[in-house]
Amino acid sequence: MIKKATLLALLSAALLAPTVVAAPGAAAAITAKRQGIDLTLTSVTPDYATERATEIKITGTVRNGGAAALSGLRVRVRYSAQRFPDRAAMATFAGDDTPVTLPPNVSSQSSTLIPELGANASQEFELTMTPAQFGLTSFGAYPLAVEVVQWDAVQLASQRTFLTYAPANGQQRPVRNRMAFVLPMIDQPRRADDGTFVDEKLSGALGGKGRLADLARIAEIAPEQVTWVVDPALFDDVEAMTKKFHVKAGNKREERPADPAAAQWLSSVRAALADNPVVATPYADPDVTALAHRGLDKQPARALELAKEKSALIKGDVLTSTYWPAGGMIDADALDLLAVGAPGVTRVDKVLLDAANLPTQQAASAVAMPPPSATPDAATRLDTVMGPVTALVADGELSRLLEPGAGTRATTLLSKQRFIAETAMIAAEPGQTRPRSLVVAPSRRWNPSPTVVSTLLKTAGKLPWLSLTTLDSIKVPAAPTPRAGLTYPDRSRKQELGGKYLKPIRELAEQAALTARLTGRQQSSFDAAVLRLTSSAWRGDTKAGRAVAEQVGKAVNDRIEKVSITGAGPDRPRTLAGSDGEVPISVRNQLDTPVSLYVDAKSDDPDVLEADVREPLRIDPGQSGTVQIGMQVIAPGGGDASVTVQLLTADRRPYGEPVKLIVRTTGYTGIALVIVGGALTVMLAAVVTRILRRRSQRRGARAARTRESETV
Repeated sequence: MIKKATLLALLSAALLAPTVVAAPGAAAAITAKRQGIDLTLTSVTPDYATERATEIKITGTVRNGGAAALSGLRVRVRYSAQRFPDRAAMATFAGDDTPVTLPPNVSSQSSTLIPELGANASQEFELTMTPAQFGLTSFGAYPLAVEVVQWDAVQLASQRTFLTYAPANGQQRPVRNRMAFVLPMIDQPRRADDGTFVDEKLSGALGGKGRLADLARIAEIAPEQVTWVVDPALFDDVEAMTKKFHVKAGNKREERPADPAAAQWLSSVRAALADNPVVATPYADPDVTALAHRGLDKQPARALELAKEKSALIKGDVLTSTYWPAGGMIDADALDLLAVGAPGVTRVDKVLLDAANLPTQQAASAVAMPPPSATPDAATRLDTVMGPVTALVADGELSRLLEPGAGTRATTLLSKQRFIAETAMIAAEPGQTRPRSLVVAPSRRWNPSPTVVSTLLKTAGKLPWLSLTTLDSIKVPAAPTPRAGLTYPDRSRKQELGGKYLKPIRELAEQAALTARLTGRQQSSFDAAVLRLTSSAWRGDTKAGRAVAEQVGKAVNDRIEKVSITGAGPDRPRTLAGSDGEVPISVRNQLDTPVSLYVDAKSDDPDVLEADVREPLRIDPGQSGTVQIGMQVIAPGGGDASVTVQLLTADRRPYGEPVKLIVRTTGYTGIALVIVGGALTVMLAAVVTRILRRRSQRRGARAARTRESETV
């Protein structure tokens, strides 16, 4: 009876005490906590065991965060002699937080007793074990946990991790798979038009512990096989800060001196990337799927052209033929646009995708099936309007290990142990006869811990079942894994830049293109600014994107207004004498380049005045030009007529706002006016003469009457 009561008490205590487990890459706390106890693992050495007698040492810290001392504590190891059957089982183990799913066996030899731990006190521990003690016999990944118990009965805290056993004298050596790390160096656009930064955040990111400064540190230590995906717009922005630049500050535009941090960052990154393969995103990392769905078909090609042009800011040999879509998701429409690319300049022949975008046929099957037992090769092919392209699928689980959250010592350790176990599990999967290709790629705007990333890169380079390689070296195998084709769900479409945001951007792009057509250029000086507005960085933050769009729109309008009609308007009427004639129209060019255009004039009152004229005009920089617009009076009595004057580009597109011109017509010819004027003059002279004669006669009569009166 006493035994039953004791057992019931122990089970009740275990069930009522919740477990918090730290999983690498999760946002949860790194240490497991229960009843004020924090358990943190600080080291596992060696990284993996190669002999049955290899001594494995685990160190860590137990901290009592409660207000009272705790007695009878023990730190011990739980294990299983059964290796994980597949990666799905590993994911389940790592994500579980219930005590009943911990490894079943408790090591009697690997434990440390802590007789008493005071309030707010910590105690370091060290545990040693061997594969032989745990009964490990074959290559693979095994579950392992460290727990803190009180009186060898009640669990207070636990931490799950993995133990990898790779016997050097095994019967069959594991296959050495190829692994390509793809690390992004992508920011959000920082400028509106080319001359104005929207804020000063870029400067902070470049120095100290800023995100871009951390990326530079990672680049300095990364192996030469690591492939970097960079946005040329980022280097364009930083390059602009190496000289005097302007920043929008409220309603003002303030000048700033050259930023030394910008020059230092560029120098260090260029040196670090000198020996690494570099892939450039289309300029400003545009949301290509959104552009394809919203009718902005020209922008992706222009982004590829600008990426090719601006990649010289990074290094000489930058690839622009590989594309990594936002979120790793793309559909057939966007892929076709990129496959066509910029004819004669560059096109996309390789894409890097998320596994959800290109699932295996087994994973995509509607029939309930177990998950794939083997990790598929990363490379396959996709059909486009330009023929097949290579598709590389990133491994989601391995990729998430690169950004587990806070870069503490415990985080780094757990990520490393999980990485070793995951890659060993892949190598141990049955049925392998030749190496497979794996791709690891974190999220594009990640905020990495240099310690975590550098540790995983170094670890990958040392594992005997991995071989580091570049992304470009991965080829499609002779028998690629059957995949279901591009899958683009509604949730991915909802994440795109929406039509409400892109519609004014499309109109702005059309207006910006006019500034180039007027000068005879193929490309607008606002192309880069427009592409920055289409950046995938504005996903989820279109409010900020719209604020930048307003600045770009003002800059475009200011440039358009530099070529304008002068001396005309409703308040400045022109007079047309006679039944026909010409009215001069002047156009001023305040640009620093010649312009060629047409002046188009049409009567708004054809019953009064006929005018439908289109005259060419070329104007040098800083000069004005004038054309004579022929008009004909239709109404016999003349009258006022409105004429709309519109500037047109060489391809007859309206440029700027139309101007209303009031023309006053008399209905008389010039000769008729002279005759009428002469007749009026003669008539006036006769009238004046007659008046003067009558005045003289009256004066004479008055004089005669005066003489008669004097005589009387």
